[in-house]
Amino acid sequence: MRSDERQASNLAGLVGEVLACRLCQTGGYLAAANPIRPALIEAPRIVLIGQAPGPVTDRKGYHFAGPAGSFLSAWLDRAGFPPNYFREHVYLTSLTRCFPGKSPSGNGDRPPSRAEMGLCRPFLDRELAAIDPPLVLLVGKLAIDAFLGKQPLTATVGQVFERDGRLWLPLPHASGVSRWLNAPENRALLDQALSELARLRVELSLQGRPATMAT
Repeated sequence: MRSDERQASNLAGLVGEVLACRLCQTGGYLAAANPIRPALIEAPRIVLIGQAPGPVTDRKGYHFAGPAGSFLSAWLDRAGFPPNYFREHVYLTSLTRCFPGKSPSGNGDRPPSRAEMGLCRPFLDRELAAIDPPLVLLVGKLAIDAFLGKQPLTATVGQVFERDGRLWLPLPHASGVSRWLNAPENRALLDQALSELARLRVELSLQGRPATMAT
């Protein structure tokens, strides 16, 4: 079996397990589990890891169905990737597979707990092992902390990290609710991160046209 066929087979087998998972429900973390189906795309070379599904994703049933998906797609456009690359060539996943619900404070969504992330982590580890991507995009502080250790966004966004034989590029949370990008110095860090992504697009032969960075 060729490596791409083996990858597709491993990921296809994971879909049923993800959809059948009720660990957070039986553990009392969620009233009703609704795992998001992994999207099977042909030979992805980038994996993008977010925090958790939001309410729009929960309703529509695919990753980054809400505003964050639009932001991320636009960011990849800025880094020189061709139209629709975000949906067609990037394997989209997250630390947890079910919408955690709204925050008790009423301000945004509830971040998944460490226990919930631990229950979902085997799925994520298997995806990374099956795809073995040269580049992983970490979106939001929870995803960054999970793989690079706890540190401020200002210490990670705009840099590329090499761990476990692959490259990791941190990005800020892509929701319009986030206030982090309100600060000009943080927007400059995002610009720097997208410049690094444009460089890696070429160096790793990830496809795309020459980058034209927006300001």
